[in-house]
Amino acid sequence: MKKLLFALFLTASISNVALAGESAADAISAAKAEIEKAGKTGFLWRDTGKFLKKAEEALGKGDEKKAMKLAKKAKFQAERAQEQAKAQANAGPRF
Repeated sequence: MKKLLFALFLTASISNVALAGESAADAISAAKAEIEKAGKTGFLWRDTGKFLKKAEEALGKGDEKKAMKLAKKAKFQAERAQEQAKAQANAGPRF
């Protein structure tokens, strides 16, 4: 049990270090890439671009924390939009 808890703690620590190294500018770039992919599917969600724009504005004002939060939200929505496109690729009426 102790080994399992130690492994979980170590994994969480490593992932937090990796996330801490990411800047808001990197997060915005990643969000832009995902938004571009989602846009090609035709399933881009309504507010995703708004979150990206607000993230860029926050970064311009020097608010890294807010920019990071908004960029991650935009990326999350873009990724879910891509999943939605895959799930609904063959959607249609069933007779």
